[in-house]
Amino acid sequence: MLRRFLSVALAMLAALAGTAPVAHAQAPERIVFSTDWLAQAEHGGFYQAVAEGIYRRHGLDVAVQQGGPQVNGLQLVAAGRIDVAMGDALQVLAANGEGVPLVAIAATFQKNPTVIITHPDVAALGDLKGKPIAIGAASNTTFWPWLVARYGFTDAQKRPYGFSVQPFLADPQLSQQGFATSEPFSIEKGGVTPKVFLLADLGYPPYSEVLIVSRDMLQKRPALLARFIEASAEGWKSYLADPAPGNALIRKANPQMSDELLAYGYRKMKEYKLVDGGDAATHGLLSMTDARWQATLAFLREAKLAKPGVDYSKAWTIELARDTRVRP
Repeated sequence: MLRRFLSVALAMLAALAGTAPVAHAQAPERIVFSTDWLAQAEHGGFYQAVAEGIYRRHGLDVAVQQGGPQVNGLQLVAAGRIDVAMGDALQVLAANGEGVPLVAIAATFQKNPTVIITHPDVAALGDLKGKPIAIGAASNTTFWPWLVARYGFTDAQKRPYGFSVQPFLADPQLSQQGFATSEPFSIEKGGVTPKVFLLADLGYPPYSEVLIVSRDMLQKRPALLARFIEASAEGWKSYLADPAPGNALIRKANPQMSDELLAYGYRKMKEYKLVDGGDAATHGLLSMTDARWQATLAFLREAKLAKPGVDYSKAWTIELARDTRVRP
């Protein structure tokens, strides 16, 4: 029923496309959007859409709020305090497993940026079997079970990860988790050129930086959310072409963000095609596919991380981002 409702709503939106300039002449509609961390390159397209007036041209007044260690965007969405939050695909599935009615409507990153970082003498990720890897506690319900199933890693290999690269720099036998756009930068600054294994390129399936709303918001305002996705996709296309306008707003929101780290994050997003890789070439930026979500759900079930009897299909919809028409 929800998908039928969305299809009708989007068809009506398309039929009214010719009247869009008149509608947009009215006061722009407000959307409060929270990112998943302090402002950084990984949020660039959203800041770019503000800086370039893209949201305004779509009749939207978007307030981009920073996430951070004290901000739980999914709770704020569930409580109705914000409209859209950025989160991980596994987070929205876990929320549905607990009965929290949240829905993923788009995916910023076609490739999950999670990486395993090793010293330069490691030839392949499978070579780490039996060797120490610094892993955070949260990974026990995300990528670690995938590594165990794929490469035969064991819990005996795990070492505590304190979100510092210093243990890695001090121990040439130690590998660690990280994100493609951040930790390798700190390691390089420490004098080591690491080997970086992007798990998404090895088959790790979850989307990352997904846009999440409440089921109530989705049912009541699908056309508004479709415009938000479309405008955000345009913002990302613009940012990937020239990040300067978005970066200026990022630095304003997060003055501690260095130009060097911004440039590194931007370069790695393009190098790994985090935003414009995968299905983005055919379905458009920020799009998702049912096949990818089903693969993610299959991984969770195989790892016994999914609850039996839960209808996880309610945790996402591809209808709003099915055809953003914004190709890389």
